[in-house]
Amino acid sequence: MSTPHTRIGLVLFPRLTQLDLTGPVEVFGRMPEVEIVLLWKTLYPVPSDRGMCILPTATFEDCDSLDVICVPGGPGQVELMEDEDTLQFLRRIAPTCKFVTSVCTGSLVLGAAGLLNGYRATSHWSSVDQLSLLGADPVSERVVRDRNRITGAGVTSGIDFALAVVAELAGADVAQEIQLQMEYDPEPPYQAGSPRSAPPALVTTTREKLASFIERRRAVTERAAKRLANVQPT
Repeated sequence: MSTPHTRIGLVLFPRLTQLDLTGPVEVFGRMPEVEIVLLWKTLYPVPSDRGMCILPTATFEDCDSLDVICVPGGPGQVELMEDEDTLQFLRRIAPTCKFVTSVCTGSLVLGAAGLLNGYRATSHWSSVDQLSLLGADPVSERVVRDRNRITGAGVTSGIDFALAVVAELAGADVAQEIQLQMEYDPEPPYQAGSPRSAPPALVTTTREKLASFIERRRAVTERAAKRLANVQPT
């Protein structure tokens, strides 16, 4: 008889932020009896936004069920919000999952698929407000759980998020052991990791640098919201 195991799938896509994916994978991979599935349309290498290429291990077509689905974020998330193959896969796989999850702006992709309507959720600080366009309740916290939706904020939050997911799946003792194994005990050299703690002048200049891209993301989010509004309930 085969040993029961937890099956966790993470979506790959061109120009994702690799730490949104690899941070959680490092945590999840230390769970007992776990299978990590890296999913994309094909099995060809997928380039991240900083040039690292990652190999998928399964295609959407070949994936029938998961315990957890996770969508990371990154600049390529903008295109992903209008990628019907990905959105259809997420709609199909979500009902099979114990937890439907995301890191960073991956939550906007879940929202575009209609999977966060009426749920509290978070995202990268620069775009968390856009969740409201997709029917979600935006929350500026590092990890947010609402029923079986668990979302992490920007990039490095993926490690905190993954530890929270492990605690749900395997218990707090296992999550704490993994945290200790990884020596996850951050002491950043600067208190600049959030708009709440960073110097106001830095927040202003960073927002200005990101402004054109955030507006492009917002335009895509608005289009996704219109598509969701036009979907008739079955």
